[in-house]
Amino acid sequence: MSRIGRKPITLPGGVTVNKEANRVLVKGPKGELSMSLVPGIDVQVEDGKVLVKREIEDKKMRAFHGMTRALLNNLVEGVSKGFEKQLEIVGIGWRAQTQGKKLILNVGYSNPVEYVAPEGVEISTDGPAKIIVRGIDKQKVGQVAAEIRGVRPPEPYKGKGIRYVGEHIVRKAGKAGAK
Repeated sequence: MSRIGRKPITLPGGVTVNKEANRVLVKGPKGELSMSLVPGIDVQVEDGKVLVKREIEDKKMRAFHGMTRALLNNLVEGVSKGFEKQLEIVGIGWRAQTQGKKLILNVGYSNPVEYVAPEGVEISTDGPAKIIVRGIDKQKVGQVAAEIRGVRPPEPYKGKGIRYVGEHIVRKAGKAGAK
């Protein structure tokens, strides 16, 4: 048995889970999300807990069992609390600002870089050097944060660039100099 797959998901207040054919619909105070189920995986809702079961005991189904439970847990957490990623800009004179759903980055290029947030993701700035990405879908929030970081990834010599808050950048030594 998968250790992750057999662990029940406790539903917080205000969150409902409905199974329709091969789809699971999760509704909560922040919105609603759905996911499709792999044939052979079943979801049961019993007195405030969601249980994920599998029909076949082969290696592939064991992997799908744990993955389905983890994805379902992300849906429940997303519609109840939501997800957030924070990025910081390191560099002299580099800054970020928002205009509606647009994020404008001045990060050392000749022109500012504009990034439009996709549906379901909110981008805000906390000062000129901090970017906050929020949403209910964990995959979308992570993808948007990775795309923003990809505009100017941190370089290994001075550490300048866009990085996640708390990310450790492995620094390289520069030139040793002529002897």
